[in-house]
Amino acid sequence: MAASQLYTKFARVWIPDPEEVWKSAELLKDYKPGDKVLLLHLEEGKDLEYRLDPKTKELPHLRNPDILVGENDLTALSYLHEPAVLHNLRVRFIDSKLIYTYCGIVLVAINPYEQLPIYGEDIINAYSGQNMGDMDPHIFAVAEEAYKQMARDERNQSIIVSGESGAGKTVSAKYAMRYFATVSGSASEANVEEKVLASNPIMESIGNAKTTRNDNSSRFGKYIEIGFDKRYRIIGANMRTYLLEKSRVVFQAEEERNYHIFYQLCASAKLPEFKMLRLGNADHFHYTKQGGSPVIEGIDDAKEMAHTRQACTLLGISENYQMGIFRILAGILHLGNVGFTSRDSDSCTIPPKHEPLSIFCDLMGVDYEEMCHWLCHRKLATATETYIKPISKLQATNARDALAKHIYAKLFNWIVDHVNQALHSAVKQHSFIGVLDIYGFETFEINSFEQFCINYANEKLQQQFNLHVFKLEQEEYMKEQIPWTLIDFYDNQPCINLIESKLGILDLLDEECKMPKGTDDTWAQKLYNTHLNKCALFEKPRLSNKAFIIQHFADKVEYQCEGFLEKNKDTVYEEQIKVLKSSKFKMLPELFQDDEKAISPTSATSSGRTPLTRIPAKPTKGRPGQTAKEHKKTVGHQFRNSLHLLMETLNATTPHYVRCIKPNDFKFPFTFDEKRAVQQLRACGVLETIRISAAGFPSRWTYQEFFSRYRVLMKQKDVLSDRKQTCKNVLENLIPDKDKYQFGKTKIFFRAGQVAYLEKLRADKLRAACIRIQKTIRGWLQRKKYLRMRKAAITVQRYVRGYQARCYAKFLRRTKAATIIQKYWRMYVVHRKYKSKRAATIVLQSYLRGYLARNRYRKILRDHKAVIIQKWVRGWLARTYYKRSLHAIIYLQCCLRRMIAKRELKKLKIEARSVERYKKLHIGMENKIMQLQRKVDEQNKDYKCLMEKLTHLEGIYNSETEKLRSDLERLQLSEEEAKIAAGRVLSLQEEVAKLRKDLEQTRSEKKSIEERADRYKQETEQVVSTLKEENTLLKQEKEALNHLIVEQAKEMTETMEKKLVEETKQLELDLNDERLRYQNLLNEFSRLEERYDDLKEEMTLMLNVPKPGHKRTDSTHSSNESEYTFSTEIAETEDIPLRTEEPSEKKVPLDMSLFLKLQKRVTELEQEKQVMQDELDRKEEQVLRSKAKEEERPQIRGAELEYESLKRQELESENKKLKNELNELRKALSEKSAPEVTAPGAPAYRVLMEQLTSVSEELDVRKEEVLILRSQLVSQKEAIQPKNTMTDATVLLEDVQKMKDKGEIAQAYIGLKETNRLLESQLQSQKRSHENEAEALRGEIQNLKEENNRQQQLLAQNLQLPPEARIEASLQHEITRLTNENLYFEELYADDPKKYQSYRISLYKRMIDLMEQLEKQDKTVRKLKKQLKVFAKKIGELEVGQMENISPGQIIDEPIRPVNIPRKEKDFQGMLEYKKEDEQKLVKNLILELKPRGVAVNLIPGLPAYILFMCVRHADYLNDDQKVRSLLTSTINSIKKVLKKRGDDFETVSFWLSNTCRFLHCLKQYSGEEGFMKHNTSRQNEHCLTNFDLAEYRQVLSDLAIQIYQQLVRVLENILQPMIVSGMLEHETIQGVSGVKPTGLRKRTSSIADEGTYTLDSILRQLSSFHSVMCQHGMDPELIKQVAKQMFYIVGAITLNNLLLRKDMCSWSKGMQIRYNVSQLEEWLRDKNLMNSGAKETLEPLIQAAQLLQVKKKTDDDAEAICSMCNALTTAQIVKVLNLYTPVNEFEERVSVSFIRTIQMRLRDRKDSPQLLMDAKHIFPVTFPFNPSSLALETIQIPASLGLGFIARV
Repeated sequence: MAASQLYTKFARVWIPDPEEVWKSAELLKDYKPGDKVLLLHLEEGKDLEYRLDPKTKELPHLRNPDILVGENDLTALSYLHEPAVLHNLRVRFIDSKLIYTYCGIVLVAINPYEQLPIYGEDIINAYSGQNMGDMDPHIFAVAEEAYKQMARDERNQSIIVSGESGAGKTVSAKYAMRYFATVSGSASEANVEEKVLASNPIMESIGNAKTTRNDNSSRFGKYIEIGFDKRYRIIGANMRTYLLEKSRVVFQAEEERNYHIFYQLCASAKLPEFKMLRLGNADHFHYTKQGGSPVIEGIDDAKEMAHTRQACTLLGISENYQMGIFRILAGILHLGNVGFTSRDSDSCTIPPKHEPLSIFCDLMGVDYEEMCHWLCHRKLATATETYIKPISKLQATNARDALAKHIYAKLFNWIVDHVNQALHSAVKQHSFIGVLDIYGFETFEINSFEQFCINYANEKLQQQFNLHVFKLEQEEYMKEQIPWTLIDFYDNQPCINLIESKLGILDLLDEECKMPKGTDDTWAQKLYNTHLNKCALFEKPRLSNKAFIIQHFADKVEYQCEGFLEKNKDTVYEEQIKVLKSSKFKMLPELFQDDEKAISPTSATSSGRTPLTRIPAKPTKGRPGQTAKEHKKTVGHQFRNSLHLLMETLNATTPHYVRCIKPNDFKFPFTFDEKRAVQQLRACGVLETIRISAAGFPSRWTYQEFFSRYRVLMKQKDVLSDRKQTCKNVLENLIPDKDKYQFGKTKIFFRAGQVAYLEKLRADKLRAACIRIQKTIRGWLQRKKYLRMRKAAITVQRYVRGYQARCYAKFLRRTKAATIIQKYWRMYVVHRKYKSKRAATIVLQSYLRGYLARNRYRKILRDHKAVIIQKWVRGWLARTYYKRSLHAIIYLQCCLRRMIAKRELKKLKIEARSVERYKKLHIGMENKIMQLQRKVDEQNKDYKCLMEKLTHLEGIYNSETEKLRSDLERLQLSEEEAKIAAGRVLSLQEEVAKLRKDLEQTRSEKKSIEERADRYKQETEQVVSTLKEENTLLKQEKEALNHLIVEQAKEMTETMEKKLVEETKQLELDLNDERLRYQNLLNEFSRLEERYDDLKEEMTLMLNVPKPGHKRTDSTHSSNESEYTFSTEIAETEDIPLRTEEPSEKKVPLDMSLFLKLQKRVTELEQEKQVMQDELDRKEEQVLRSKAKEEERPQIRGAELEYESLKRQELESENKKLKNELNELRKALSEKSAPEVTAPGAPAYRVLMEQLTSVSEELDVRKEEVLILRSQLVSQKEAIQPKNTMTDATVLLEDVQKMKDKGEIAQAYIGLKETNRLLESQLQSQKRSHENEAEALRGEIQNLKEENNRQQQLLAQNLQLPPEARIEASLQHEITRLTNENLYFEELYADDPKKYQSYRISLYKRMIDLMEQLEKQDKTVRKLKKQLKVFAKKIGELEVGQMENISPGQIIDEPIRPVNIPRKEKDFQGMLEYKKEDEQKLVKNLILELKPRGVAVNLIPGLPAYILFMCVRHADYLNDDQKVRSLLTSTINSIKKVLKKRGDDFETVSFWLSNTCRFLHCLKQYSGEEGFMKHNTSRQNEHCLTNFDLAEYRQVLSDLAIQIYQQLVRVLENILQPMIVSGMLEHETIQGVSGVKPTGLRKRTSSIADEGTYTLDSILRQLSSFHSVMCQHGMDPELIKQVAKQMFYIVGAITLNNLLLRKDMCSWSKGMQIRYNVSQLEEWLRDKNLMNSGAKETLEPLIQAAQLLQVKKKTDDDAEAICSMCNALTTAQIVKVLNLYTPVNEFEERVSVSFIRTIQMRLRDRKDSPQLLMDAKHIFPVTFPFNPSSLALETIQIPASLGLGFIARV
């Protein structure tokens, strides 16, 4: 493209600027070739003449169109150069608050210096499973790409994080590891992911420090390999460290700190366990006070110390080892305070009893004198002798610092070793992801050995990065078959050769270290002699002979030679190390185990690299020459070797790059310093990536994307069916230079700047179209305005002319009206005079006539009233006389009758006493009679039992009479006492006489009281009259008060209603929260249950080692099942300890977490046992109360109570036994806490498993016994049978033995006689009644036989009749039978009308049932007739053929014999009977092997539930609790198995959710509770359960239904999730509204619907499929509504979350698409009648987000409208959408920063969640409203396809 076409007027360019690096300007006139000056207009408003370079004549960089600014990928920019990259990063960082940006394969991360809410678990879930280009840039996207490529390509991955100190490398690496830990999880219960994350606090405390640039700067490099198994779950990790900055231990620059661990120790010095360390403030130690900044603002070192210790504990570093680490660190601090005094220039001493040194020696466990000696002396060895030489004060100080550094480095390596051991896994590693957190390119004012090593490492990494980028570019071109040429990129191999090749810088440095008198100066001279003027990358400073300059890939760096040799040697005196090795402190020699191989002054290593399993080296006796060679390993040599190993590892993996940028040096949040950013972009290789991309074809479009974007540039004739050919034809016309683009197989490749040119053409075309549209619209508006004005003028003229005509007509009408008014007025005056005279005359006449008539009427009325008064007075006098006499007569009658009644009452009371006792003895006889009527066979058996009891009682009675006769002799002695009692009777008679006298006195007093009462009555009447008057006044006041109260009540009711509404809403919210918590607990329980099953399977695999020989099977396995759902868990765990008893030579160690889980399970069992014990105690109290009540009555308990008491005693003893066993278990567990306790062979483990087995067995037994006791107690409460009166004589004997008084014995004897008589009479009466009943039953049986015979005869006769008359005859017979029966019952119930009425009602019901049956039979008859017609034709044809062959003689009229048809079975009772051994077969056919598709589709909805309930009904009818419990438990467990096996199939889950709910509703509907029986028919009420209360199982089924519902939601989510983003966001439902923007290297899914993409129709079809399946399975409508609400919530939440994480989706056109899609979803809800399900409300946040994208966003009014509109969105979501809002076309405008701040100010008082994303995993609490079934159980037919032929209908 020619420059003259691009550098035109108004084109924007970038020009260099010393302050802002690059500044934007606009061309004021077109550029022409040959111009030396460009006229520019700056953004500040100034004009500038920009002179071009006369040599290069290079034009300034063009600026990208605004539509491309702020892109996620820098390679999407059309113009790829430094100012474009810088501006794009600045716009994203400052305006959009986005810290991540892609640059090809590199993720650029800018440190915000602020905590951002973008790293939560919701964000991790949002990025999990997504393609890297589908979401906004994020560290999680890089981590997900690495994890996905590892699983897909089965190749190890690496994430290389680099940057300056303070750029956020460590934090980025930490978040990457957190992502892996969250997404993958661990393969075992050892919490490996937590251990991996826990290693960060430890490494930060010992390896990070505060610098001038960063408060938490990593002073070492580390490479963490996170290992995964074959299922790609974390199994372990391994850490390698590089180049620890040991010099920081002994020296810190101004405003810097030592490593964090030292300050954490000083902050925690007051802890009791740290007193022995004798620490103090950090200012007291030389090694921590040099920087002068011991405190970091906002950091509490004491809390950080606690976190460090917790991390150590989690990684398995014991408390002893932790205290050992702190002891060594404290010793280093005290060593730094050791001072030296000079004796002369060559020697020094330490003051005697020097406190810091003595503390150091005490902590290290070494001899004070020996350490003091070797700190001031050194040993020199020659070939013949060894000398001990004193050293100077400076040398002693350096030796002390070297020792401190050496100890710290060894301790650092030791900690890294132990961390790796903790992260090591015994499971074989399948693959790994490495995270490299390494220092970036560094350049300071003074650069030393550390900076040299760091920059050397960055050179190696940059070389690897360049090769990888070049390789990817090459692969892309080859894949698309694009001809490519070699791209010239910077090759830093010469720089690497300068450093590491033979006679390179490191080689010369190692050689100089070997020289006896080698110095930094001599080394510098060697460098100058070797490389100066020979290597272009090596230079010498002009003013220095002790420095050198290397031209690195990022910049030139000047290194000072001073200290290079010393740091490379890392000198430590051997004698000091020997003193430390001889320490009594055991941990200290462990640090120097590696020195046993090679001990030298240069043996210290700073690599810190450790393998996964570290084996301590054994000391070997080698040759002296061998150790001498090992002595030569310098720091530089070791670093080079470790770096080579690192590069080999990285080259064997797929790398992913993260470049961290530090935006400013002052740590200000969201402040961007362009100068510092450009330096880092150049140093980290981002600009090199841009340059490589720009050298080729950086812009790449698919043909479909290009066609969709630039369709406006094509004419209709250019559009072909072949998109590829269309794009070729258009590009040839638009861009003549074919070198500017290339056509690949699937993409078009453009040179830099071509997309901007195409965008310019597109914008011009759209602008021209807009101008044409505006022209046409404006002309149309003007013409419309003219026509409107012309029409208005004509209208005005018409109205004016009409007004004038109307005025003239009005004048004429007025003139005519005046004459008419005059005429009528004159006539009116004359007529009024006449009427007045006439009216006066008539009034006079009327008044006179009225006066006369009224006088006559008054006289008649007066006479009539006098007669009436006389009549009423005479009548009143007669009535008063009559009433007075009547009252007297009645009073006399009452007195007489009262006296007679009292006498009768006394007689009745005397009789009632005996009658009441007789009635008590006969309580329950009616019930017994009714029962005996139903069961004749049982009555006979009971009768025989009674006879046996009677004979037994007679024998006992005879023995008792003999005993009582002997007792009578004793009673004769008591006759004397009875005589004494006769004297007492005389005294009592005297007292009676006195009482009679008192009675006469009371009678006289009574008369006087009556007189007083009469007087009081009169007084009260007067008072009542006054009170009535007062009452009237009070009533008036009351009415007034009532009026006020009514008004106040209205106000109160209104306020109360408001409060009630608010309270109900709050209660509903609380209820939903409680339901949600409960259902989440159920979900967690089910998850743990599944995890338990998996662990159990793993344990069985681990413990069941195949062995030769016969394998013993367990014969004591219990098959008892509990009534609770978790019974299978307990039963299955019984196998585990029995298997562990098998002898095994190799025991597999049990995991500690599993051991803790088992221990927790034991505690749960103990709690459950305690609950059962409490329940038993409560039952005992109830039994005791019932005993107390029964003792008041003369009733005695039977042998059943004794059985129950024995059972309770047995239960109590068993509970005590269980408690003792659990105490033994706790003792065994508390005695040993070592890891070997949890081994399968350990005693604690055996005790645990034995106790667990016994507890589970005992628990099952106890539960069964509790159920038995419950049933017995309920039966005892419900019915107290008459047989209780006839109790065993053994109880009487016990009562007799308790009676010690003789009087009581006599009374007992009399009572016994009476009871015997009563028993005999009762028995005789029962015998007679039984005989009568038996005779009546025999008669009824005989009548039934006769009736049966008669019916058979009638049936035989009916069969002889034709089919039409057969039905009429049967109906006639039925009517006659009912008529006879009715007459019979009328005679029977003639004396009792109530019974007759109830009989009539039952008769009417039966008639209605018969009518319904008749209608059903008519329908079936019609169907059968149709079928018979078809068969009749075929049979007729066959008969015709046969009859032709038969002669007439052969046809003989045979007599028709009556056919004996078997009697029709009784009405079906709605029960199904099966055998106990068929239970597994029933469950297998009905649940396990039943498939929703095929067989189950044609069934009645909920048929399996009905069948199971009818089986339960039959077990309840049999009163078989074991069968009920077994069936219900098997059903629940089988449903769980089915869902576990086929839990991913929506139809299966929906089918069993529907059936579980129906089963639950059946248990409620037929439970017998009134609340559930309201909608039942009478027949359904007869089918209610009679013996068992299954309320507990209803709760268990409800929990199961909740779990199935949650599984259904998960299945829905898994099916819908891949469709939602594509269908709701990416697919263009309204074609042509949103254009495709140019994308970079990270391609996104195309929004154009291809064959493989999902659309909105796909979502709607899937929703309709879900709905139809649920309706087909008969799911409750309310439950379907809840599922629909959950589905729409998932759709809304996932769509909104992706919208918040995708910048390219936040545009006006996309908001329009979303609103249209939401309207389609609402239309679907209307179509399915689900608008009232609450599903629409769940889409409200998405609707408001779409509206937010479309509304105006400029003024304060717009801000107010947004705040009021977006009430369902949080503040964070609103601000995020506004920040992400991106124009798709140039006509749209970006949201200004000031507007966003206005929104934030208005929303600051809103109290909402700070969470950015919606919880897409949230599940609304589900409820199961009771939905009774109208289906009658007796009408259900079982299809043969179910294979349930072994079930019989009852």
